[in-house]
Amino acid sequence: MTKNLLIFILLMTTTASEDFSQDRSQARSMVVTRYGIVAAESPLAAQVGATILADGGNAVDAAIATNAMMGLVAPMSNGIGGDLFAIVYEAKSGKLYGLNASGWAPSGLSIDYLQKNGISSMPYRGIHSVTVPGTVDGWTRLLKRFGTKRLQQLLAPTIRYAEEGFPVTELVAGLWSANADVLNGNAVAARTFLPNGRPPKVGDIFRNPALASSLKEIAEHGRDAFYRGSLAERILACCREFGGTMTKADLADFSSEWVEPISTTYRGWMVYEIPPNGQGIAALMMLNIMENFPIPGYRHNSAEALHVMIEAKKLAYGDMLRYVADQRFSKVAVSGMLDKGYGTVRAKLIDTTKANCSPAAGKPPAPGDDTIYLSVVDEDGNMVSLIQSNYENFGSGLVPDGAGFALQNRGALFSLDATHANALAGRKRPLHTIIPAFMTKGDVKIAFGIMGGWNQSQAHAQFVSNVVDYGMNIQAAVEAARFRKTTFEGCDLQIEGRVPASVRAQLEAMGHQLEVRGDFSPVMGGGQAVLRNFTTGVNFGASDPRKDGMAIPEQAGKK
Repeated sequence: MTKNLLIFILLMTTTASEDFSQDRSQARSMVVTRYGIVAAESPLAAQVGATILADGGNAVDAAIATNAMMGLVAPMSNGIGGDLFAIVYEAKSGKLYGLNASGWAPSGLSIDYLQKNGISSMPYRGIHSVTVPGTVDGWTRLLKRFGTKRLQQLLAPTIRYAEEGFPVTELVAGLWSANADVLNGNAVAARTFLPNGRPPKVGDIFRNPALASSLKEIAEHGRDAFYRGSLAERILACCREFGGTMTKADLADFSSEWVEPISTTYRGWMVYEIPPNGQGIAALMMLNIMENFPIPGYRHNSAEALHVMIEAKKLAYGDMLRYVADQRFSKVAVSGMLDKGYGTVRAKLIDTTKANCSPAAGKPPAPGDDTIYLSVVDEDGNMVSLIQSNYENFGSGLVPDGAGFALQNRGALFSLDATHANALAGRKRPLHTIIPAFMTKGDVKIAFGIMGGWNQSQAHAQFVSNVVDYGMNIQAAVEAARFRKTTFEGCDLQIEGRVPASVRAQLEAMGHQLEVRGDFSPVMGGGQAVLRNFTTGVNFGASDPRKDGMAIPEQAGKK
């Protein structure tokens, strides 16, 4: 009987273990450690950052090093020709800091200038879509205020990889191939990013000696190399070649700025975003609207829950598109847009049985697709939420000769309607899609973000709901099936195939017009997240399987 009892216990234990593994709703486990974690869209980039942590660097040092490496391994999505935003949590002071390192339009670029040159809509690619790149100045600001390492140390790994080469990963290879025509439109871009006349395939070794040279200049001379020195001359030469208006002063005078993160509460959590000119305010507005509905009582990703979120997205994005702009030029009603009462008013416009195909911007009270995201937490609890982008793949499609990086096309988001808050003007920053985020409750703090153009605010709200409404850990919250609506009108909607067919049918019956994507569709954006429990001192990391990346822990034992 004893033998039979042992066999029975063994069988029951095995069965329980199998049941647990079968019931698991996430594909990856969180990374859990007492030391630092870097979560990035490339394992090589995350490894570079984790090595900086192990070498005595802090979260900001690691974030800069990781970002530099991402610019090499995913050059279509980001790089020193693009912009940057960051939220930094400083453990010793307990304060949160925001950095807006988005560039402005050239001083000579105006609606009148474009119209006189026969251009009636804001150019999507080419020289007139180029704004001053903000990333290098952003690195400098972050490092000066919070960093412990020299820029030479942080850029050294990327310089070595750029010279020696690295193997191209799966999703990056696909994006490279899809944008071959863009690269072929500019001789320097083709020479830089189409070795042997074609985009590199998975596993091909890609080298970028021109980028290595540019990073060496920055490492030696700092931001001035980019905004006043040799790299500035390369950028200006490119502008002159294609008839651009950018001047030496446009580059030399540029400066990123520290900003106060904006926030709202959501069922006891504080959620933070960067203020306009970014779209992050739309995520907070979505949450204010969603809070008026019993979402925790709905089944996760049920038709009821998804419908509320989709309709909240339409209302929040309508306001964002109408009102968000560079606050140095337009007074954005931030406090009114985030007012809880206004959220309740907007929530009343949602018909819980029917999709609204013609959402309109409201009147808030007066004031009283291609990007990379990374997050870092260090052993001491410092945290960084950082996002960086060229806007579209390879940005403007233009590469300065010998520079090794593409110039962004962020100016494409300006409006040529002179009455619009986001109207094009010289030295003005455009409405921006890229947004880092942060959330906190008690001793738990999470730095998170999900890239992907207009996808970002709606993806942030879905992530927050997964954590708050459904108690998911950060890996499950990043992985969970998502929807996205990138248009501002209509009832079109993209949704992942993991959402049950019965739920999709209910949504269609409500009037939503669904396009079903793959189970882990890259169009839903890729997310990264790190969490710190300040009571236990334990860190957690998560990385989205929709991207090539990974959350990598710091090796114990700092030098």
